[in-house]
Amino acid sequence: MSDIPLGVLDLVPISSGSTATEALRNSIDLARQAESFGYARYWFAEHHLNPGVAGTSPAVVLALTASATSTIRLGSGAVQLGHRTALSTVEEFGLIDALHPGRLDVGLGRSGGRPPGGSATPLPTATPVVDGRAPGGLRIPPRFSFEHLLGSPRIALQRKLLLLPNAESQDYGEQIDDILALLAGTYRSADGVEAHVVPGEGADVEIWILGSSGGESAEVAGRNGLRFAANYHVSPATVLEAAEGYRAAFQPSDVLDKPYVSVSADVVVAEDDETARELATGYGLWVRSIRTAEGAIQFPTPDEARAHAWSDADRALVQDRLDTQFVGSPGRVADQLEQLQEATLADELLITTITHGHADRVRSYELLAEEWRKR
Repeated sequence: MSDIPLGVLDLVPISSGSTATEALRNSIDLARQAESFGYARYWFAEHHLNPGVAGTSPAVVLALTASATSTIRLGSGAVQLGHRTALSTVEEFGLIDALHPGRLDVGLGRSGGRPPGGSATPLPTATPVVDGRAPGGLRIPPRFSFEHLLGSPRIALQRKLLLLPNAESQDYGEQIDDILALLAGTYRSADGVEAHVVPGEGADVEIWILGSSGGESAEVAGRNGLRFAANYHVSPATVLEAAEGYRAAFQPSDVLDKPYVSVSADVVVAEDDETARELATGYGLWVRSIRTAEGAIQFPTPDEARAHAWSDADRALVQDRLDTQFVGSPGRVADQLEQLQEATLADELLITTITHGHADRVRSYELLAEEWRKR
């Protein structure tokens, strides 16, 4: 398995009792450490109006991190295209590439104040799932519905603040086409006017599409022959349909002659299972805050998490994420990651780890990298 690269997905979490400044400094430090541990990529997510997440602008954090590292690839996981233009995206990453050429991954997502998820009806998959398990043992939980978030006042406010008045998001497929054309220097308006982005045109970047289902994102990635990242950590129930949908839609391009898939996972590793479970104690309460549309809270200590009075509704809200978080000793977690890779046929795995203590998070990534090299 050591031939399957591991990457990092960082939400820039703010721990309880901490600050956004400390979270940003911790993330930059973790990127340095991940580079030394041998991780292939370090991606930053984009989230807004969350009290416990400081990663609001991947491009800004990437620019800061690029100056603090030297070899690891850096990227967005993902830029939310629903509230920006193709031009602004190419310009932002073009600026970074001008000073740090050949290191950027431009991960693009559809979200812009809309909850994740795919079609209302799960798409059929070629991989059989029996009693909630794929072949090899990977857990595939029941599908979680994000419909309750659609009427959330916070989601509506986020969309209002991210979009200009009366603005409409561009069709996602058209937006991807525009980004690719602007990067290639082939953009022409409907009446034939050229546009050239400086810096940005000709940038040596990798384009990735991120998706949680086998729907539009997977189809756009496949049709354009781009790399695709499927989100087991966001929507574990639909990871198989996402990967299979992308492969079914794939057409060879100048970039790739065959499909290329990365799959994400939530992970906490410690020297032993008991310690890892303790470090992961706050995860359920943190997921609950996201899925109730409160916005991600500051990541709690184990004692703060244990103080929460859990209702049956609370447990149902987070159970699929708890069941699919990989927590334990290096060997146990590496075994689970192998199951994920084998079920999805992933070319890479993207690891996201959140603990209250920064040193514990760094150690988790270190232990996993050491174990993975032995496989």
